[in-house]
Amino acid sequence: MSKKAVGLAGLAGLTGLGNKEPTDNSVQKQSHSGSVYSTEVGRVCPDCGKAKDLCACTIDTFPEGDGVVRIQRETKGRKGKGVTLITGVLLAPTELKKLAKELKQKCGVGGAVKDGVIEIQGDVRDQLFEEMKQRGFQVKKAGG
Repeated sequence: MSKKAVGLAGLAGLTGLGNKEPTDNSVQKQSHSGSVYSTEVGRVCPDCGKAKDLCACTIDTFPEGDGVVRIQRETKGRKGKGVTLITGVLLAPTELKKLAKELKQKCGVGGAVKDGVIEIQGDVRDQLFEEMKQRGFQVKKAGG
């Protein structure tokens, strides 16, 4: 075998083209390589493969809880920067995002929704307490 043939064989082994058996990496790539748009149905959910309108994985589930909205300030894991956490809001995830957006606009700050908890940047507990009360929620200040 010539040097050129050995070099190409080595290259095929490096790129995975020469190997017919799927490796763990190629199996993972195949599971995430679905289409995201179809000319027949439009947008397609990458998780379930159905049309976005008929997607079964985005069905809203309501969280469980005692119905009391708790507002607290937290600085853990944020390099001393404080955020206001709002927990216990019994809304669907889409409604929770809408509420978070409205609260962020009301306070003039940024924030996020993570795992059913609304995070608002800064210490705006008093402002959020009054706003949530006006919206009809039963509100408590938690923590210090």
